[in-house]
Amino acid sequence: MELRDIEIFLTLAEELHFGRAAERLHVSAARVSQAIKKQERAIGAELFARDSRNVRLTPLGEQLRDDLRVLHQGLAQTLERARLAARGKAGTLRVSLFPLNIQELRRYFETFRTRHPQWELRVRMSTYADPFGQLRNGDADILVTWPLVDEPDLTVGPTLFAEPRVLAVGKEHPLTRRSSVTLEEMSDFQHVNVAPAPDDWFDHYVPQHTPRGRVIARGASVNNVEDTFTLVGMGEEVVLFPVHVARYYPRPDIAYLPVKGLEALAYSLVWRTESENDMIRAFARVVRDLGPLPD
Repeated sequence: MELRDIEIFLTLAEELHFGRAAERLHVSAARVSQAIKKQERAIGAELFARDSRNVRLTPLGEQLRDDLRVLHQGLAQTLERARLAARGKAGTLRVSLFPLNIQELRRYFETFRTRHPQWELRVRMSTYADPFGQLRNGDADILVTWPLVDEPDLTVGPTLFAEPRVLAVGKEHPLTRRSSVTLEEMSDFQHVNVAPAPDDWFDHYVPQHTPRGRVIARGASVNNVEDTFTLVGMGEEVVLFPVHVARYYPRPDIAYLPVKGLEALAYSLVWRTESENDMIRAFARVVRDLGPLPD
């Protein structure tokens, strides 16, 4: 199996969607499908079970994923060290973002680069699915997300900002007749769900119940912001966002309504405790020194 085929297999094993895997790899979905079929022919068994709606790993596919992930990470790290050495760099800090206001967060990134030119900094947007898996499997060193994390192996660091929430609804949605909404009013409609994700983590973003005990129903599951916007724009779901999303993603098919009675959503650094190193500590120090973004 060639290195590119390994990358295609591992990416599809994470996304479980041919289109999203192709997008991440910058190839066509047909190329992904061809590579997987080639691998299955060589092995003599299916690695993925797929039908018209779902893609999932077979038991053999799960075994291959676990074995290849370790080998691929080792090879990728070896090549990365050689690439960095050629550029006079001693390491790379990889930061994965849930918030979408990357321009406002640039002061943290630029300060880190200025203070620590010996290290490279890579900033990427995170997928929704398995948010903390990227820390545990070594794909990211730091995750920026809301901080109520009941995960014993993770450390919650300093806060970058906290924002009030808005509710995104379709432009023809009944709630657009209001200038703002409450959780009680929002509970009349389905909210998009994130799966797979820890329940207590997502419940901090979207409570399961209103203050009066009404259930806030979960609707379709998504794992990227584009699908979220599509569902909202079509009027099928509503979704809570931090207020910066209204600034960064104005859309003709979506209205953003202020939400009353809901605490501001804070975003903090999170990292795997056992993986803490000088680069992680240095970035956390930058955030502490600069302090949170102004309200």
